Amino acid sequence: MTTTAPAPATLVIGATGTTGRRVTARLTAEGRSVKAAGRTATPRIPHPGAEAVRFDWNEPATWAEALDGVDRAYLIPPVGSPDPAAVMLPFLHQARASGVRRAVLLSSSAIPAGGPAVGRVHEQLPGLFEEWAVLRPSWFMQNFAGSAPHARTIREDGAILTAAGDGRVGFVDAEDIAAVAVRALTDGRAPDTDLILTGPQALSYADAAAIITEVTGRPVVHRQLTFEELRDRWAAGIPLEFATMLAQMDRAIAGGAEDRTTDTVERLTGRPPGTLRAFVERELGATRSHQPAEYHSPGPERP
Repeated sequence: MTTTAPAPATLVIGATGTTGRRVTARLTAEGRSVKAAGRTATPRIPHPGAEAVRFDWNEPATWAEALDGVDRAYLIPPVGSPDPAAVMLPFLHQARASGVRRAVLLSSSAIPAGGPAVGRVHEQLPGLFEEWAVLRPSWFMQNFAGSAPHARTIREDGAILTAAGDGRVGFVDAEDIAAVAVRALTDGRAPDTDLILTGPQALSYADAAAIITEVTGRPVVHRQLTFEELRDRWAAGIPLEFATMLAQMDRAIAGGAEDRTTDTVERLTGRPPGTLRAFVERELGATRSHQPAEYHSPGPERP
């Protein structure tokens, strides 16, 4: 009697986070084997088809179990780290040695290969894996929802606070990011490139405030801060180096760095990306405007 070896699994790091839980849900819905990794001993995995496994970037002892039986991985960088490459690159070398052949990294449209933070990991990824992709989404629409900083100031002050001036952003729904991630992980041919992901429109924060006002019926305005004011607001809760990097991203938006849209979501998933209005109607309608949810950082994901 012969036995068939189980199919290799996909490791999803940050499986309870903004995109990670959505990637996990989509993979399990397709009947794929998933190891859903989180920092706690029993990660809160909402999808019974996934195997929960403890994983911490800063605890190498957790890496081997997470990698056992895995041939591809969805990578969320360590939260709030100004130098994620310091822990990620040793893990990725171990992943390659253990049999991982495809890696999909979540980065940011604001960070190119070789740039700061996760840009160093992006630069190294093609030399580490046979098949790869780097997802570089624009700012998440989810930053306007739940307990994200913009959502809190919308609720408390009726304002979105940025140093982005009149610069425009191609805000993208995390649902669309996850849909692209699943295609990058599972399609017969990997993208083997970086993919800039946006929604269908480039909007200013004033435009976003107007849409939120129209949908929720609650007046919201865009309040412009200086670079220093925004940096200091962030630095009250996170390390100064990371706060400075986030404020610099807003300054780049003011200079036009995010004023673009791409066809990546539709090209990889076969459907157009969702609009900010549709997102607000779904997540911030009048009956939901005060409900808390998880935190989402401005730009790079916080699981």
